[in-house]
Amino acid sequence: MKRRQQAEEPDSERGSGTVLAAGLGMVVILAMSMLLLLAQSAVMASKAAAAADLAALAAADALRGVTAGEPCILAAEVAGRHGARLLSCAEEGGQSVEVHTQLTAGTILGSAAGRARAGPPP
Repeated sequence: MKRRQQAEEPDSERGSGTVLAAGLGMVVILAMSMLLLLAQSAVMASKAAAAADLAALAAADALRGVTAGEPCILAAEVAGRHGARLLSCAEEGGQSVEVHTQLTAGTILGSAAGRARAGPPP
């Protein structure tokens, strides 16, 4: 008689594996999304740094007289060609230039910024 009563009782853990698998799937999706956002931020930071480097080199060339034009105007043009805007441009001692750039396109985590200096060592 005891066996018959056990067979008739509902199994309270039936379907718990499905809930566990769905929960683990959501955790994996969340972790992959965070990794994707961090990778995107790293790429954006690299692009901002490259734009700052190139803008600083162009400004330093103009400052030394290698190219014609105003150093900071050239830096802004070069930064614009690389999808960034020039935040600041400072000539240091008439030989070197320091620039700060920020990408015009941002991500969920914000926009990336770059800083570079070009010229002879201080």
